[in-house]
Formats: sequence, C-alpha cells, structure tokens
Amino acid sequence: MALSPFAGRLPDPSMLVNVPALITAYYSGIPDPSVADQRIAFGTSGHRGSSLKNSFNEQHIAAITQAICLYRKEKGIDGPLFMGMDTHALSTPAQATALEVLAANGVETMIAAGTEYTPTPAVSLAILLYNKGREKGLADGIIITPSHNPPEDGGFKYNPTNGGPADTNVTKWIENKANELLEKGLKDAKRTPYEKALKASTTHQYDYLHTYVAELEHVLDMDAIRGASVRLGVDPLGGAGVHYWEPIVEKYKSKNLTVTNTTVDPTFRFMTIDHDGKIRMDPSSVYAMQGLLGKRDQFDVAFACDTDHDRHGIVTAHAGLLPPNHYLCVCIDYLFRNRPGWSAEAAVGKTLVSSALIDRVSARIGRKVQEVPVGFKWFVDGLIGGSLGFVGEESAGAAFLRKDGSVWTTDKDGFIPALLSAEIIAKTGRDPGEIYEGLTAELGKPVYDRIDAPASVEQKALLSKLNPDQIKQKDLAGEPITSMLTNAPGNGAAIGGLKVNTANGWFAARPSGTENIYKIYAESFNGEAHLKELLAEAQVIVDKAIGK
Repeated sequence: MALSPFAGRLPDPSMLVNVPALITAYYSGIPDPSVADQRIAFGTSGHRGSSLKNSFNEQHIAAITQAICLYRKEKGIDGPLFMGMDTHALSTPAQATALEVLAANGVETMIAAGTEYTPTPAVSLAILLYNKGREKGLADGIIITPSHNPPEDGGFKYNPTNGGPADTNVTKWIENKANELLEKGLKDAKRTPYEKALKASTTHQYDYLHTYVAELEHVLDMDAIRGASVRLGVDPLGGAGVHYWEPIVEKYKSKNLTVTNTTVDPTFRFMTIDHDGKIRMDPSSVYAMQGLLGKRDQFDVAFACDTDHDRHGIVTAHAGLLPPNHYLCVCIDYLFRNRPGWSAEAAVGKTLVSSALIDRVSARIGRKVQEVPVGFKWFVDGLIGGSLGFVGEESAGAAFLRKDGSVWTTDKDGFIPALLSAEIIAKTGRDPGEIYEGLTAELGKPVYDRIDAPASVEQKALLSKLNPDQIKQKDLAGEPITSMLTNAPGNGAAIGGLKVNTANGWFAARPSGTENIYKIYAESFNGEAHLKELLAEAQVIVDKAIGK
C-alpha cells in the first residue's frame, strides 16, 4: 500500500470526523439485514462498524445485548456483568443502549462511577477477581471499543466468565441470535428508558480504576520503578486509561513518570496520521506515534497504549519505537529470568505470525513455546492455569502472570508491558532497545514485513481451507521447506490459512475477515533481500493454490 502524503502529520480540520453527524446516524440509522455489511458480524475482536455506514448503530447494540442476555440465560450465567467503554464517540451511546437492555432483562450490571472510561484489562481483571473461588453466580463482561480503529468506528465485544475474549462458538451463537432479533425488527428485545436503567436496582457502580491500580504491585516490581533514577513518559493517546496514569503515579509515588497528554477528544485531532491517511490510535505505528517520538529525548523510556489500553508501544531514546516483535522478545528474556514465583514449566505463548526470534529466545532460557492461531482467545486457558507465563501477538497485544504465578488478566493488557519497560531499565540499567540488540547479536537479526493482496470471497474461502498436499513446491527463497502448516503446532487448531517454514525464514498467509484481501506475513534471518524473495515467492504459491 502506498504511503499517504499525510502520514506522520497532524490532521487537517477537514479530515476530522463530524461527531454530531456520527451520533445522529447512531440513533437514526435503520440497518437492512439483507445487506451483508449492515448485519452483525463478530470478528476476532467483536462486532465493529460505523454509524456512518449503517454498520454500528442503536439497533445493532440493542440486538447484540439482548442476544447476550439470552446466552447468559441459556448457560446459567447469573452473576453480575461488568461493562466498560473506551473514548470513541460511539462508545458512550452504545453503553447507554446496552444498559437499557440489560436493566430491562434484570441483569446485575457493574458500570464505572460517573460512567468513566474503562480499559479492557480493568474489565477482565474485575471479572476474574469476582469469580475467584466461586463455582456459581459467575460474572462476565461487555467491553465497548473498536480498539485502535479510526474515530468514526465503534466496537462491541463479549468476555465470558473466564474474563478473556469469547471463543468462536460463543460469538457465533450471539451473532446468529442478534441477527435473528434484527430481522424481526427487535420486537423480542427488551428495553427500558436510559434514566430508569441508570436508577434500576440492578445497576451498580464499580471502582474499576482504583481496583486495577491497587492490584498492579502484584504483577510488577513497582518499588523498582519508583526507586529508579530514570525518566519515564506515557501518552495515553486519548484512550480509556487516560485517568488511570496519575493515580498510578500517586499510589506508587512514581514521580519519575510523566503523563505527556491528558486530552480526550472524540475527533482525536491530536493524533498524527497513520500510514494510510487515516487517524488511528495505534501505538505500534511509527506514523501514529510521532507525538511521543518527538519527545523521545526527554525520557529514557516512554510508552503509549491504544484507545482501550489493551496494546502497547515502547519508545526508547536509544532505538526509537520498538516494533512489537522486538519488544515481545525482550519481555520474554527478562520475565522468565526475574519471576521466581512462576512455574519452571510455564511456557511462552505466541501467535503463528509472531517472530521466530521468540522461539530462539525461549530455547535459550529453556522454555517451551506454544504457537497458536491468530486471536488472544487461544491463550486464555493457559493463563488461567499458569501453564503460560507470558503470551504475546505481533500486533502489540500481551499479558503475563502475577509475580506469584497466578493469573492476572485473560485479555490483552497494555498497561503492564508498558510499565514493564520501566521495570526492565530500572533493574538492568539497559533500555529494551539495547537488550534487543544484544539478543540479535547472539541469536540472529530477523527482518519482518506484511503485504496485502486482493482476493475474492471465493478465493479467501479456498485459502482458509488449504491442505498442505496442495503445495507441491519443495524450496522457498533458496532453502528447503522444513514444514507446511494449516493447523497450529501449539494446540492443533486450524489457522485458517497456510504457514511455510525454512531454516532461516517463514511466511504465513491468511484471508482478511473484513476486506477482499489476503495477508502475507514473512520473516527472514538472512536480510532484506531474502525477505523480499520470501514475500514474492509466497504470493506466487498462494495465488496458484487459490486459482488466481
């Protein structure tokens, strides 16, 4: 994709979303269930869309919430439902709609005091804390966020009683029931007026903020962070954690941590434009992170989180913005050396499109790797049982265990890997960029890239059902192919695509769930020229297999 001429620059006023029009469309839009783009569809992170496209509006949220109520009833889930939202413009009206439905259905609902913004990890933690030691009356949750998507988007996802992202069988049940309700004009959906829902006996205020902040000392060495003579900075990117950082500073007396931006603005006019010309609160994008990168000389380590604070971005004075794969490797190397309370058998969890350097780092410290398909839901059971100490994905999502080896959250948490970068420099005297350079000097320096290629709906379906026997090629970019995978080696689950490995490189191809494209991820330990060769040959292999 060509780089936008606006990339890395603050947006022109003409590029900002019209918030009044967005909210008006939320309440006035009538989706047509016969149009695919206007139906409810759960991807890996819930239902997403925009009211301006009639793909995320009041009727969608009423239908999804009623479907969740019916799912809870069918599964006997009768504890409280913890609900949080981020700072996207559509999140506040969506929470109001959801509360109207939940109250009408008699669901005990926990919302933040003053309808404050609530990060994804705070909801996951609340569910797990409530359910600890219980066998019945279990809690679950709703998180209203489209993650780092542009300002005009909305998102709505369900976390069941395990606190993590819902599995496919759960989201498919909710999706089907919600579309059925939509097709019937919501006549079977219960609603009560918002003011009445707020005052309902089933609606309760929950202190997500101070509960989360108080628990941080059980997962991080906050004493080391406080005592270090290093300059730390954080930019919440106008997200749901914006009011969490100052209480963290106050509770742990971390006067060396500076919050660089406390602005909340639904247009996100303070964000620099991403690579494709869109405003996107992506802490792993060098273009979106220009605001913090411009301050890098003021800090030894600085960090940012996306809009629902489930992703992280790390900036060092030495190396600038670390690519997600780089920092995952640093986290793994550090944590398994500095968490004596973790089981000696605790493994590393990675998605199949994450760096192979993770495997080399893990082997070096004597830890097994569990490689799973894309999607954080695959890590939930391992985190709950403590068999996975650290889990991460190439898109800057990660979580890890408490210091005693018990579960922290089962959803992505942007706060803890961000603060871990402060712990790392405090205890080692080296920033994560320097540590990564040391790892690559010993284990090899990979280069990584992703490209998109057009594909029809039929071709995407073929790719998702590929059999390795369909690939006749024996070599890839000058090296013998060592394995071809359509199922993840860590759990045997279908990856919905293809991964091909050689001794010094690999590629993985997956169809997009939202666009008529497929994605090719590739990595080489033999340099940029070899990486380009890998990508070119990968596209030929995939195109041939799907009949292009």
